[in-house]
Amino acid sequence: MTARAEPSRFAVPSAFDRAARDYDRLVGLNPGYHAHLRSAARTVARTVGPGARVLDAGCGTGASTAALLSTLVDPDVVAVDASEGMVEVARRKVWPGSVRFVHAAVDDLPTPAISGPFDAVFAAYLLRNVADPDATLARLHRLLRPRGLLVLHDYTLTEHPLPRLVWTAVSWSVIIPAAWLVSRDTRLHRYLWRSARSFDSPSRLRRRLLDAGYTGVRHSTASGWQRGILHTVAATVPPAPCRAAP
Repeated sequence: MTARAEPSRFAVPSAFDRAARDYDRLVGLNPGYHAHLRSAARTVARTVGPGARVLDAGCGTGASTAALLSTLVDPDVVAVDASEGMVEVARRKVWPGSVRFVHAAVDDLPTPAISGPFDAVFAAYLLRNVADPDATLARLHRLLRPRGLLVLHDYTLTEHPLPRLVWTAVSWSVIIPAAWLVSRDTRLHRYLWRSARSFDSPSRLRRRLLDAGYTGVRHSTASGWQRGILHTVAATVPPAPCRAAP
């Protein structure tokens, strides 16, 4: 396998640019990948109504966007990603007119083309790949309306040793070899293995969200071998404070 250096968090968009052409084939080898995304998107659907304005933050090649469309009723979706290559792959697919893809880093929002408020933000496999997770959570907080919903879907390993052992075993016996077979480049997937091991546990992520001003934080884990490894975490923006009558 290649011994080339793994990307850092600051180089992640370029790493995804290189992987964009083969990315859908790689995630397609994971039989639960799209089902878990749809399950996480249903967390959004249970909260927002028809026609909700949703930001798909870190949309990649559009798998998370498709999950939102499969579970929400007539949503208005703005899908953004810092990787131009991933966004270009997403744009080549067939989408309804209510979906717009934008090449932009989440931490650069709002832009003249994209501003809040959003009823919900769906961020799948995003937070552990940004340079400053706290700054990203603060930015998403400002983009949401009062009582707006944030749903994170990501690898957040529990502190129990078993999920960590399983994650390493699956990464090095299945995921990284598959990346080599498909693209002859394992840099991104070695980074993804390491980033999941070093990222927050669910309890640490809960504290991070509370510190960022979110409320009602709750999480659930995936089934099967990803139990204790893959989590969906939801939180809300508090309602706007009532102003005293003059």
